[in-house]
Amino acid sequence: MNIQGQEQVEKSYDPLDTTLKFVKRKDDLDPLFSDEDDGCLKAEMSCGHAVTPDSLTQWCCSQLDEGNYKFRCPAVVEGTKLCNKVWSYQEVRRLADLTVEEIQYFEENMARLAAAEYTEIQQCPQCRTSVERKNLSNLCVRCTICTADKKKTYQFCWQCLKEWKGPAPRSDRCNNDGCINHDLELLKNCKNTTLPQVQGVDACPSIRACPTCGQRVEHDRTGCKNVICQRCQVEFCFVCLKLTPECLKTSSHFKPCSAGVAPRQTSIPVWHRN
Repeated sequence: MNIQGQEQVEKSYDPLDTTLKFVKRKDDLDPLFSDEDDGCLKAEMSCGHAVTPDSLTQWCCSQLDEGNYKFRCPAVVEGTKLCNKVWSYQEVRRLADLTVEEIQYFEENMARLAAAEYTEIQQCPQCRTSVERKNLSNLCVRCTICTADKKKTYQFCWQCLKEWKGPAPRSDRCNNDGCINHDLELLKNCKNTTLPQVQGVDACPSIRACPTCGQRVEHDRTGCKNVICQRCQVEFCFVCLKLTPECLKTSSHFKPCSAGVAPRQTSIPVWHRN
């Protein structure tokens, strides 16, 4: 990880650190570019897989970049199946040997992502204070600060971030010119893709909205047809859009879905959190 203003220095474990379990095997997070005898100490995570401070730091940074603050082990355990065990932040901080700057970067981003998972927050376009949207099916949101300052109700559109125009509530758009849902347009107009390892899937939309939370998801075209949403952690079939347990009742991971390829989505699911 290279934080602006911080010189990037290769990390290494202290061989005298008795709190770590050192192992002589390849780095499970970077198996193609590591060697058992390269002289770099590897430590064992709680899930049993080997890491170096740099590989662990880089993997967890990539997860934060993708909007995921829960760190899961990406090591392959059999075939294409991943370990997927969740590591605690305390374990990551210790075995990644995070610097002071990295700790600050991790904790600020983890807090932001955790808050975004359970609440919808944006800046008011007028006063720039943070506003929470409690009704996820209504794009019309009231700013209490601007309402108090103006001594009249001030509402803005959650989608185009302009002062609200037209009747409310609405879930699709307001009456401002150019108010469109760009994610929905992407779902409607994205290119088709293929899943080479899945039988009969030669024309499937390349982008889907998670059927549970609405997060935008792409398939990397490797492995089976099922994917795990990084936002809600629910696994679903990229082809038929059913949750994996439901899809597998009449199909398998690498065979066609009994329901066929689901058409392009024309609406984005709203996440009803428990």
